[in-house]
Amino acid sequence: MLCFIGECVKMILKDGKCFLRVNIPLIPLYLEGEPFKLRCRYGSVDELKDIVRRFHDVGVKVLGDAVLNHRCAQYQNHNGVWNIFGGRLNWDDRAIVSDDAHFQGRGNRSSGDFFHAAPNIDHSQEFVRRDLNDWLQWLRSEIGYDGWRLDFVRGFWGGYVKDYIQGSEPFFAVGEYWDSLSYTYGQMDHDQDAHRQRIIDWINATDGNAGAFDVTTKGILHTVLEKCEYWRLSDKKGKPPGVVGWWPSRAVTFIENHDTGSTQGHWRFPAGKEMQGYAYILTHPGTPAVFYDHLFSNNYNGISSLIAVRKRAGIHCRSVIQIVKAERDVYAAKIDERIFVKIGPGHYEPPNSSKWIVATEGPDYKVWEAL
Repeated sequence: MLCFIGECVKMILKDGKCFLRVNIPLIPLYLEGEPFKLRCRYGSVDELKDIVRRFHDVGVKVLGDAVLNHRCAQYQNHNGVWNIFGGRLNWDDRAIVSDDAHFQGRGNRSSGDFFHAAPNIDHSQEFVRRDLNDWLQWLRSEIGYDGWRLDFVRGFWGGYVKDYIQGSEPFFAVGEYWDSLSYTYGQMDHDQDAHRQRIIDWINATDGNAGAFDVTTKGILHTVLEKCEYWRLSDKKGKPPGVVGWWPSRAVTFIENHDTGSTQGHWRFPAGKEMQGYAYILTHPGTPAVFYDHLFSNNYNGISSLIAVRKRAGIHCRSVIQIVKAERDVYAAKIDERIFVKIGPGHYEPPNSSKWIVATEGPDYKVWEAL
């Protein structure tokens, strides 16, 4: 697997992405419980170091998938409960939160939600924070990771993440704060302010040191495309309705990941509508993430064209957006006075059409550049 990824280096660089998330070798971090032994069936530690180096050689940053919320124990206590850890991080049950009855922890109460498949770590313990900071610093120096994709950050207070980021000094960090959007009688509410506020609150707790995946935008795009309700892409103030509408420089927009799509498929993006999703996130502010499976698919040319437009127009995480149309069957916006984008089956053309040229288009989407 790692050798195959290596063959994709030139393609990824060509398409202008500056980050690659390599999470595969970190699976043992929460399945086997020994963070300093990066054992996995996909490749050796030496192969991991080599692939990170090869990406660095062509200017691509690499993010490690850091699972800090939970960790599988290696030994049982006197009651037969798996809550004693081994290896270099040889913690006892004081490292486990006390209010998760499954694992008989003797730490303090949890500062977030539970992940029930493994013991939830008590980050209020000074020895836990010290050891995790040492581990993250080791991953930076020994493996070469440039930053972090932080798993299940709903499970612990974002203030602890601030400590870990300041300790490991990553180039970039993004948290996965994923919970349910707001629905009434099975129908998605138009107002998703409460949902995105929870993500914003977590980012604030990190003191803005980490961004977060814009789960709100992904969820809204699902309903927009499944029900042809493009009016949902404008909130009550005429702004984008997700995290990207409130704090775009900290919003990592995406339409799919390894949990929602791929072989797991827990929340798969509407089939056949992926390019409309990419037309939205790759033309808008925020930091867009392209799913590996989508890039190496029939959507490759369309995604590459949208990335090229974003680069030429200089669209960035703080770009200024003006929504010009949000109706049942069409959505259109102008970004930085440099591009117009339209998604949906409805009609839209920019005003003063002689000043704009079609940059790229596909089924139910079109992007124009300023001449």
